[in-house]
Amino acid sequence: MVNLEKSILKNIYLIIILLFLILSLHRGTFEIAPFIYGAFSIILIFYGHFIIKRFYPNVDKYLFIISAFIVQFGLVMLYRLDLQRAVRQMAWFAVGVTVFIFVLLLFPNIKRLEKYSLTFALLTIIILTLPLFLGREIKGSKNWIQIGSFSFQPSELGKLFIIFYLSGVIKKINDYKDVLRYSIPVVLSIIIFVLEKDLGSALMFFGIFMTMLYIGTSRISYILSGLGLFGIGGFLSYFMFDHVKRRVNIWLDPWKDKYGAGYQICQSLIAIASGGLFGTGLAGGHPEVIPEVHTDFIFSAISEEFGLLGAIALLILYLLLIYRMLRTALYAKDDFSRLVAVGIASMFAFQVFVIVGGVTKMIPLTGITLPFVSYGGSSMTISFLSIGILQKISEMGNSDE
Repeated sequence: MVNLEKSILKNIYLIIILLFLILSLHRGTFEIAPFIYGAFSIILIFYGHFIIKRFYPNVDKYLFIISAFIVQFGLVMLYRLDLQRAVRQMAWFAVGVTVFIFVLLLFPNIKRLEKYSLTFALLTIIILTLPLFLGREIKGSKNWIQIGSFSFQPSELGKLFIIFYLSGVIKKINDYKDVLRYSIPVVLSIIIFVLEKDLGSALMFFGIFMTMLYIGTSRISYILSGLGLFGIGGFLSYFMFDHVKRRVNIWLDPWKDKYGAGYQICQSLIAIASGGLFGTGLAGGHPEVIPEVHTDFIFSAISEEFGLLGAIALLILYLLLIYRMLRTALYAKDDFSRLVAVGIASMFAFQVFVIVGGVTKMIPLTGITLPFVSYGGSSMTISFLSIGILQKISEMGNSDE
């Protein structure tokens, strides 16, 4: 197992070196800056893995290894697209690894948080409401708070809080009355997201709730009822809110207004198609013509330059990561930790599905980030915080082995 770990890490380091070597040479002359950038990334991965191996040798180290490898897709594409953003993203990668190590070394037993379930529900509502009064609108959604030059999305932290809340209360559900009572914070959160025009986060919260509810109760009737109510709510929202109608209409026929509202998704589809099976090659495409390519549409840029095979490779990495998350849940020692792990796994799964489905026109486009890949400090930090929590659960699950 140790030899396999070392082999995987060596291959990851080699891939990082090759990717940034391509960026060093693509202008026709050798540039040292991309090499230094890639070397710093390797150092961060090595340090994070060293801390795990040194202090917690029995935990699932692949949670961190796979996550750190996925980060490289974003770092490479951002360096190729926007050097300034790439440098900031590397700084956020460093922050994320630091947060991960902090959680691993200093975070208490996850089980202790169960008694604060209602507190987490209250905190969720408070932080999600803040953008309505203090936030600013970005890309049509009022879901950001900016303090000076620093901005963040409260919904990123809200996802973790709602997971902790649901993990503590789901086992108390015995009938539909309990479902209605304990779903109040989730319903309020979804209403807040609709008011903020943050449809992606609304879908995320609903998906997390449905997954955790089914895992915690094994009652398919609850899920069917929830899907029915969500469908009715979505249908009514289409006629009540212009931004919902606009998103759906763009999804149905983006080419009808290909130079206006449908421009992003049209350019995304063109980029994915032009990449073909093998891609145009790193720095060989033109993903910069896609608006917001560094955030919402970075998967389209990867598909264009790495091709369908590269895009599939990234999705396989996400599948492996989610598998390791669910494996952590399987071996957790208590129901609360198990549900937290399931909640985090569902959070990542729905996030990947929503953004990849949106840029490929499978579902209506919603403005959320691709975990570990899209540009953004809030997403990177919370993603590594989540991995740290899973690593902590993995430690407790293996402590008696």
